[in-house]
Amino acid sequence: MDRSITTLLLLVPVLAACTWSVAAQTNQNLAQRLGYAENAKLLVVHADDIGVTHSENAASISAWERGGITSGSVMVPCPWFPEIAAYARENPSFDLGIHLTLTAEWKHYQWDGVQPASEIPSLLNEEGYFYETVQEVVNHAEPGEVEKELRAQIERAIDYGIDPTHLDAHMGAAGATPELFGIMMKLGREFKIPVRIEQSDLENAQYAEQVPNGYIISRSENALTTSVPADRWNQAYDQIITSLKPGLNELIVHLAYDNEEMRAVTVDKEHWYESAWRQRDYDYVTSQRFRDLLRKENIQLVTWREIQHLMYPDRSDR
Repeated sequence: MDRSITTLLLLVPVLAACTWSVAAQTNQNLAQRLGYAENAKLLVVHADDIGVTHSENAASISAWERGGITSGSVMVPCPWFPEIAAYARENPSFDLGIHLTLTAEWKHYQWDGVQPASEIPSLLNEEGYFYETVQEVVNHAEPGEVEKELRAQIERAIDYGIDPTHLDAHMGAAGATPELFGIMMKLGREFKIPVRIEQSDLENAQYAEQVPNGYIISRSENALTTSVPADRWNQAYDQIITSLKPGLNELIVHLAYDNEEMRAVTVDKEHWYESAWRQRDYDYVTSQRFRDLLRKENIQLVTWREIQHLMYPDRSDR
């Protein structure tokens, strides 16, 4: 989750009235469609920003192999994308979506697009890299160039052997306006890949009208806020888990090892950008404490691949 959060926990955002009936009906039946009891609490534990660094990749792979996460999304333009793509080819069960990327937010660590610069000039700053902020993307990006670049990111992931299970937006940039959100939805339909929709987006009718009946969305999307002190990390995550409701929920984490590489990348950044933040997230999701609490609360872990198969049953697996 890459945007400012103002409350302690994101638990049950309010949906627009015009979309609640669709969302509720979808989620009411989702557990049964996945083989669970009607009132089961389903949880996707999702790791953002895979592909940014080797540290991020290594921690995410470790968490996946230890059962700490059920899903993640990769940033295709980033320098360490080939490493995670190689792992995905060798481990096709790894549930990996695409963290569609239009920003490069680090101080000394930058990237541009998959497309040549001449094809996407409105997406690049004076130095030839993606803009740092979402607002700059909104101010400068031409929608046609956005679609060209996002399509190229999906196609590159597939060409590298990844079978994407979902699409989401790094820092929210690829869905920052209804027009950009519509591009994501269009690409999702074309490639038969679900778009991970933040419920707060559906409060805006311009977003809600682009979400078809029966589209699977999470009942709650959860992450720590920037107000949580390091010594309350475990307790804050525990509170999220014990507050989950029946239906589909997500827990968004950012994983990395707090090492020299990650500290250099995240220099002068705060909160979930911090190297230490990402180490604490890794420590929690791989802990026995987390596993025991999931068992105690009877939480059923699910993947985006399972959801993809429900949304696109006619999809041909590569």
